[in-house]
Amino acid sequence: MKLKIWGVRGSIPAPGPRTARYGGNTSCVQLTLSDDSVLVLDAGSGIRDLGPSCEEVHRINILLTHLHLDHIQGLLFFAPFFRPETEIVIWGPPSPGHSLRHRIGRYLSAPLSPIEIRALPAKVSFRKCPSEEWEIGPARIRAAPVRHRGPTLGFRITEGDTSLCYLPDHEPALGAPLANMEPDWISGFSLAERCSLLLHDSQYTDEEYPERIGWGHSSLSDALLFARRSEAERVMLFHHDPLHTDDDLDELHRRAGEQWRELGGPDGGPGMAIEGTEIELRANGAAARSDPGYARARSSKASRPA
Repeated sequence: MKLKIWGVRGSIPAPGPRTARYGGNTSCVQLTLSDDSVLVLDAGSGIRDLGPSCEEVHRINILLTHLHLDHIQGLLFFAPFFRPETEIVIWGPPSPGHSLRHRIGRYLSAPLSPIEIRALPAKVSFRKCPSEEWEIGPARIRAAPVRHRGPTLGFRITEGDTSLCYLPDHEPALGAPLANMEPDWISGFSLAERCSLLLHDSQYTDEEYPERIGWGHSSLSDALLFARRSEAERVMLFHHDPLHTDDDLDELHRRAGEQWRELGGPDGGPGMAIEGTEIELRANGAAARSDPGYARARSSKASRPA
């Protein structure tokens, strides 16, 4: 399973020189399976840059965690939508009252968009994520509701002995002590349990979080404790706050390393999601291949975890 990150921010894109190292696009992650099937996790602004690399891909599955604007705002700018030979299946959370197509159509229509869904040249279909596990190519997909505002899913994608858990918008504790909570009561726990790699929301510092309880995002401490309690083999912190500069995220990463060691976490420590990161996952969560940006972010300061 190969992973590439195209967008790492939450809430709104944050372009500019102060965010250039980590990236300013909103959530989008590409998975390429062993049979070259392409899965796209969320369609934030990062999906625009993904589009040109999919010229030879004729079937694409897009898995949406939820329909907040930062997770769907790139849809209209995804180049494969404008190729008649491309089949695109969009999966999303079920919701009472309206279909997934209708809900996304409210965004891809006037006055917000010059083009409507029915005008897209590609073969586009919409499916609500089933409650039971399903298959796409050689992967098994499991979706489950997680704690965030509005209908929101987390995903676990498994191929062979390797699994990715994707929880970009997640508030597992909701202000309650996470350390002593029973696993069955922890949002997203079953998705993350013993996964090879956990991509998890860490939008707020511990100082910021008390004023944002109930907003649907995690503090750094809760993200790390969730990772330790779920026994994820590796964790990457994701969905960076748009107000956090590269220097802020460097400091967040330093703190994460310290807390990880205090929690008795395994060597390696938490990574930080960076646009352009490429990882080939192994069964133990290790990166068999990663781009220089990922290595640079993990080792640019001696105080960071190795």
